[in-house]
Amino acid sequence: MSERKILFGFRVPVEVGAVAEVLRCAALADRARLDLFATSDHPYYGDHLEAYATLGFILGRTTTIAGVTTVTNTPTRSAPLLARTLTSLSALSDGRVVYGVGAGGVWDDITSFGAPRLSPSAAVRAMEESIHLVRALSGGGEPVTFDGEFYKISGITPAPVPAPPVWTGSVGPKSLAVTGRLADGWVPGRASDWLSERYRASRPLIDEAAAAAGRDPSEIATIYYVQGHITDTPRSVTRDDAGRWVGGSVGQWVESLTGAVLEHGASGFILFPPGGASLEGTLRRWAEEIVPAVREAVEKPSGR
Repeated sequence: MSERKILFGFRVPVEVGAVAEVLRCAALADRARLDLFATSDHPYYGDHLEAYATLGFILGRTTTIAGVTTVTNTPTRSAPLLARTLTSLSALSDGRVVYGVGAGGVWDDITSFGAPRLSPSAAVRAMEESIHLVRALSGGGEPVTFDGEFYKISGITPAPVPAPPVWTGSVGPKSLAVTGRLADGWVPGRASDWLSERYRASRPLIDEAAAAAGRDPSEIATIYYVQGHITDTPRSVTRDDAGRWVGGSVGQWVESLTGAVLEHGASGFILFPPGGASLEGTLRRWAEEIVPAVREAVEKPSGR
């Protein structure tokens, strides 16, 4: 039996035109006792909902579900102000927020929004400073002075609220090393799962950095995006030629996700409904059929 609670969530739509569906699905997920909802952060796209406004609004309309941005677009946000946003959301929601953080990737769009272009290495260093500041400005204590490469603050009082968990969307070696040194969780990029080459090549780098920092690598959760159709009958093939999961029956989903937990150490799954599928219908089957069955199978592995 896994000692870590296995988390189950779903990704809400990000389009302004999907507001009604976002709110219906968030309410459904909250009633079904899913653990979290996720959104993405691309403020330079006018037809997208702003990530932290979305988090705050949904958290205010729900009671138990937590929210995470996978991932926060660090180059477009002031880290000290972001720390205040996160601690405020945490205080208002009784701790139902996770800091999902990335170094930035779509640089033409990022710079069009007014942020300076950073090299890949500099972007990772800025992400690391952001994590340090979010934690330093949480939890109360003495005023904080920080003289970093990208952020400088002087005598700022931390909020009397615990720091949220930190999940990264790290991809490159330097970013993965930051995950190992500092993060509580990792969401593999490009919806890569536990059987992917990306996971096999990347997770050892996280573990090595964690061990070098004196941390237990098992403390860093791996939370996967999973995308695929939920079918009424079993599929003969549940992965495409590239090895990517494409879905199957409820039983096939349960078997695959249970194996990911018990055999590969997965800590959580965020459903990313595929295009063309009914979002509400897919979410309902996920929350009411697949998630409870995986939870039961993980708690009683001898019954597999």
